Amino acid sequence: MSRIGVFICHCGENIGKTVDCARVAEEAKSFPGVVFARDNTYTCSEPGQAIIREAIKEHGLTAVVIGSCSPRMHESTFRRTCAQAGLNPYMCEIANLREQCSWVHSNREEATAKAIEIVRSVVARVRNNTPLDPIRVPITKKVMVVGGGIAGIQCALDLAEGGAEVVLVERTSSLGGHMSQLSETFPTLDCSQCILTPRMVDAASNPRIKLEMYTEVEKVDGYIGNFQVTLHRKARYVDWNKCTGCGACTQKCPQKKIPSSFDEGMSMRTAISIPFPQAVPSKPTIDKDYCMKLTTGKCGVCSKICKAGAIDYEQKDEHFTVDVGAIVMATGFQVMDTDKFPYYAGGSHPNLITGLQFERIASASGPTSGEIKRPSDGKPVKTIAFVQCAGSRDKANHVAYCSKICCMYTAKHATLFKHKVHDGNAWVMCMDVRTPGKGYDEFYRRTIEHDGVHYIRSRVSRIIPDGDDLILMVADTLDGGKQLQIKADMVVLATAAVPQPDVQKMAQTMGIAYDGDGWLTEVHPKLRPVETATAGIFLAGACSGPKDIPDTVSQASAVAAKVLGLFAHPELQREPTIARVNRCAPPLQSSCVGCFTCESVCPYKAIERETLRARDGSTRQVAKVNAGLCQGCGTCVATCPSKSIELDGYTDKQIFAALNGLV
Repeated sequence: MSRIGVFICHCGENIGKTVDCARVAEEAKSFPGVVFARDNTYTCSEPGQAIIREAIKEHGLTAVVIGSCSPRMHESTFRRTCAQAGLNPYMCEIANLREQCSWVHSNREEATAKAIEIVRSVVARVRNNTPLDPIRVPITKKVMVVGGGIAGIQCALDLAEGGAEVVLVERTSSLGGHMSQLSETFPTLDCSQCILTPRMVDAASNPRIKLEMYTEVEKVDGYIGNFQVTLHRKARYVDWNKCTGCGACTQKCPQKKIPSSFDEGMSMRTAISIPFPQAVPSKPTIDKDYCMKLTTGKCGVCSKICKAGAIDYEQKDEHFTVDVGAIVMATGFQVMDTDKFPYYAGGSHPNLITGLQFERIASASGPTSGEIKRPSDGKPVKTIAFVQCAGSRDKANHVAYCSKICCMYTAKHATLFKHKVHDGNAWVMCMDVRTPGKGYDEFYRRTIEHDGVHYIRSRVSRIIPDGDDLILMVADTLDGGKQLQIKADMVVLATAAVPQPDVQKMAQTMGIAYDGDGWLTEVHPKLRPVETATAGIFLAGACSGPKDIPDTVSQASAVAAKVLGLFAHPELQREPTIARVNRCAPPLQSSCVGCFTCESVCPYKAIERETLRARDGSTRQVAKVNAGLCQGCGTCVATCPSKSIELDGYTDKQIFAALNGLV
């Protein structure tokens, strides 16, 4: 027999101003099963919680209904209060009298009548509740971080410092990501390599971090605490265990005319190469598409001169599985190519470059050793033009969002140019300037006032080639739309930051969501900004949207804190409100007809197949819910044609009881 207690909260004036809470509590006393009811000014306060605990013990309550604000606000608080008094926490239900009643009504009499009906409905529902126990899942205390840029490195280091074992997976042959390509970083103009390289070395030398370089994620199975990740390690054709990193092979390789992806195609590399001088690990790989030995069977120079005997032309790709308890996505971003802008000198002029290409030109380790020279003929640049929002905030042709980092790195580029070419002219064409960061606006102001960079508020309509020079057609919107023609030796486009080209495929492999632009999606942009809807998979850095280095590092450390919090317990405790396939007596054993419609619609891949054996030896397959994967969304319940699946805590009996309570 139910013994229900009802507690009506005034929530200050949020509910009490519109709803007669005392009257609601008095009416509740007459509802079937209710043995105690009262109102209280602030039920969520410590005195309010004490009243609930005392009432549970004094009146022997078997269930509790709290008439208050949204369950999203304080359901966990009240369930914890009930548990402290010895009542199963899932015998506590919230009647939402704030968002669904007081906040949407102005007539006190009507609001009070509605509040009474809401409480009546929830009381009818809770009479059909059954005690539930949290699901306990063992945890594999190892983390996989996918992506070896600054986000992945920072996250891996923080996790290792917290005692976790880390597998750091990077698709290229070196750590570093885009940050390793930068010349200097805003707003302090620190040398990028000076900041980054020590962290790369720390990650490679940390005993708790295992590097899996030249490796990609191929498949993900399992659930939070117990993922099985299949990795694909591509053949390097160099045994890194034997290689000493002497570099003799890279110097003697005859195939020297391969565009360097690290230098954004602005320099050449050999078929066997190390990406850049500070690479970690500093071990070469052979590009099978360009190596003459692998493509024609001839050459083999690198094998002949390698004293360590590290060259292995027979090396094969490897596939292997790693068990981890959590996965961190730190896959970063790319920048839009200039060929996406045919109205800017055809999008392929040698002196029309992206911001990332300018970084390599300005870098001391770049193709021009830090001198600002134009790619077409190697002549020094005297006049340079920077075009902001190239692709960003352009819904008609490219992407609607702001890429966030462009205004600041353009100011940095202009400053670097003026520092290197003192008598040069730097022009910046911008719609407007956004500087949302500590010290950012000061840096931008210094670019104009101290370095003498010219900013023009405009949208560049066309860029016309004039031999090796480029002419920008500009309308100055702050000078009545005055038409200008600016001739420049080189033009740098601040092209939009875009997701990695294969991020959607990877998201589908992981079972996580992505938005219309292809960025990975967090559960909640404010309250849960580093978690995905798939429990146990987290987001760090620019894989979820454009970010600067400070925000990326902060988010990476936040993810590490989340994962270490997950690993702080011997086992994982999860909400028991999950789907369940009904069982019945032999010979059927289950009412499931085996259509597996539920399997096709489950967004969390929580539906499995199991084989039932009848007494006569015949078998049939039925659906089974994996409690570790199920998130309790209820999609399978809604689509099951035989009504064989129910959601614990939201059974048909409970829902119909609540509806009958309203009628």
